[in-house]
Amino acid sequence: MSTDAAPDALPADAVADAVADAVADAPASWGDPRSRTVTWWDPMVTAAGGRERTGLEALQAVRDGLLPPPPIAQLVQMDLTAVEEGRVEFSCTVDESVYNPIGAVHGGLVCTLLDSVAGCAVHTTLPAGVGYTSIELKVTYLRAVTRASGPLTAVGTVVKPGRRVSFAEGQVFDAAGKLVATASSSLLVFPLPA
Repeated sequence: MSTDAAPDALPADAVADAVADAVADAPASWGDPRSRTVTWWDPMVTAAGGRERTGLEALQAVRDGLLPPPPIAQLVQMDLTAVEEGRVEFSCTVDESVYNPIGAVHGGLVCTLLDSVAGCAVHTTLPAGVGYTSIELKVTYLRAVTRASGPLTAVGTVVKPGRRVSFAEGQVFDAAGKLVATASSSLLVFPLPA
């Protein structure tokens, strides 16, 4: 078992002390503290495995557990549930850990889902050694999301693939199948560095 920590990680005892201090200093009116542990794997393993595969093959490898999911997926509790050329689907568990100050899921989480499905849909169309990045994302929020909304389903589809720029759309649905947000995205396509 390796004891090496990430280069910028704080020692575990320093983190535990900081959390204990914050809990001790919190007013009783805040109620009991809640926590969620996030575990992830080295993202460079996924990146290296993705360079050897087409985009579709790379995402299938993540879905099938051959490559680890990217850390952002673990952080925001989203899973790749379906992948085919030009289309992906993610599920996302929502809980109070992603609430904003007015008691609803932060729009940034929904935006992250939309950016992810649009990008991954484009990724399914790319050959090995080619990457992408968002250059524009327009999001329209249609209804509020709370823990009661249940798990979210996000679907991304490619509108127009391209060698330099690709275009994709995304939709997010609540557990009842109601559309909560949509997005259109432009993505730059480029060769990955070796």
